[in-house]
Amino acid sequence: MAVQNTRLGIWLMVATTAVFAAQDGISRHLASEYNVLMVVMIRYWFFAAFVIALAARAPGGLRAAVSSRYPWLQVGRGVLLALEICVAVLSFATLGLVESHAIFAVYPLLIAALSGPVLGERVGWRRWTAIAIGFAGVLVILQPGQGVFSPFALVPVGAAFMFALYGLLTRYVGRHDSSSVSLFWTGTAGAVVMTLIGIWYWEPMRAPDWGWMTVLCCTGILGHWLMIRAYEVAEASAVQPFAYLQLAFASVLGVVLFAEVLRPNVMLGTAIVVGAGVFTLIRARKVEQARKQP
Repeated sequence: MAVQNTRLGIWLMVATTAVFAAQDGISRHLASEYNVLMVVMIRYWFFAAFVIALAARAPGGLRAAVSSRYPWLQVGRGVLLALEICVAVLSFATLGLVESHAIFAVYPLLIAALSGPVLGERVGWRRWTAIAIGFAGVLVILQPGQGVFSPFALVPVGAAFMFALYGLLTRYVGRHDSSSVSLFWTGTAGAVVMTLIGIWYWEPMRAPDWGWMTVLCCTGILGHWLMIRAYEVAEASAVQPFAYLQLAFASVLGVVLFAEVLRPNVMLGTAIVVGAGVFTLIRARKVEQARKQP
């Protein structure tokens, strides 16, 4: 077991968010030039190779990585995440990084809201209040009453729901399966389903974009490695709030590289969503600590 080092875990999470933001920026570029399904398929080939290599080097090898108490649920998780990534990348290409990430930031609140019916967990009135405030922030971002409302704004909402469900299923299988088992099934199941779908949308890619695709795959592997290390050296509840920095990094890329605009309602709504999300994470941590006390 790794020695607990919260400061190191926080810095690893900050690095994780920076790498994933760069990955989102590259995905936005490639998805604007090529079919989203093909881009995600190639990305998953590298991801699957990464998790298989990790499993082969771990104690017990591939046999231990495959051994799951919930094999079909693990497959469902992997497929759900792969499809969610397709929806998210489509959102980057149609709506932009800034607004997509602003809306997607609601997913921790969705996890909190759904943890009761899905996992049987108790959600107190304080967290329900934070959830309601967070959804009000999403409405500020979307401006549904305005004539300029874009239906593309609903795409990241769908991605957030899918990722929240993926997170809940991950917590459910985590009651008996290790994180290494879940990671293996996530990569391999996703690669299989994306190959079955994406291979039909193959199209020639220019040489410079193959370079970007290589960087995209490398950032995916590096980001997951950094995230794994962050959770190894520090408690998840201590480092999870810093995952919101991906929103900041992605917004900078959107403004600087893609000439996106930070609209006032998006900034205000994002502040509301992130504030509610951080409160929910902190409250969940306190509840968990209270439960562990004798």
